Amino acid sequence: MFPSGKLTLHGFLHKGAGDGPLPAILWNHGSERLPGRLPELGAFFSGKGYVFFVPHRRGQGRSANAGPYVMDVLRGEGGPGARSAKLVEMMEVHLQDQLAALAYLRSLPFVDPKRIAVMGCSFGGIQTLLAAESAPDIRAAVDFAGGAESWQGSPDLRARMTSAARHAKVPVFFIQAEGDYDLAPSRTLAKEMEKAGKQATIHIYPSVGRTPQENHEFCVHGVEVWGPDVVSFIEKAFGGTREK
Repeated sequence: MFPSGKLTLHGFLHKGAGDGPLPAILWNHGSERLPGRLPELGAFFSGKGYVFFVPHRRGQGRSANAGPYVMDVLRGEGGPGARSAKLVEMMEVHLQDQLAALAYLRSLPFVDPKRIAVMGCSFGGIQTLLAAESAPDIRAAVDFAGGAESWQGSPDLRARMTSAARHAKVPVFFIQAEGDYDLAPSRTLAKEMEKAGKQATIHIYPSVGRTPQENHEFCVHGVEVWGPDVVSFIEKAFGGTREK
């Protein structure tokens, strides 16, 4: 349980062994109404000695009573233009919840506040990129398929994510699987970061499913494939590697 302004939000925390201070990862969930505790990811990262925190933003999962569900808000808009603008507005609102979750994570006595990374998938990938631009004291960001379902239909989102990429303050790792809804966000944003002199890494993994949705879910079902690459990326950003 943690505060976000006047709201009380909830989530799940997976902790590695030991009293710490331990490195930590904040996971940004997507647009699903009921994000869970992500046991596969939690087990993988806590087994590597990380604290793995899955906060639920307002209107979703364990924080469902704290606000409207983001997809209901978007469906209530009158047309594509209005939905495009509202999507960015809602991402900014949810960013406040993410920043509040990061503040809570930093306050935990067993967390090393100097070794925190953010990750996220789909809507959570958008959140991750926004954090790379604006979150204080994080060291790395891993964006899984951020905007893959919204990129083509929302010029406002494309502009906002491009700006965040150009102004990112930490290294960003863009990850998708072939066959996802749209690979343009990862490819375009990695190039924008490189042009701006930022540190960007991109890896498009082979297809893991028969449908765009199955490939979109690579972020939560493919940790045995991408996990070692992500750990290597994060540890490099933290300034070294740890044997586990």
